[in-house]
Amino acid sequence: MNSCAFVNFISLLACEIAKDKSQDELAILSAFFTQLGDTLATLATLNPD
Repeated sequence: MNSCAFVNFISLLACEIAKDKSQDELAILSAFFTQLGDTLATLATLNPD
C-alpha cells in the first residue's frame, strides 16, 4: 500500500469510527489511540529487533 492510499484508509477509518459518537466519546477515543500510538513508538524504539 502506498503512502497516499494509507493516509486515505486512515481517514476513512476515522470517519467510520466517529459516526454517531458524542464529543466526549471522540475525545476519549482520540486520547486512547494517541496513547496507543505513542506506546507502540516507544516499544519500537526500545526493541529495534
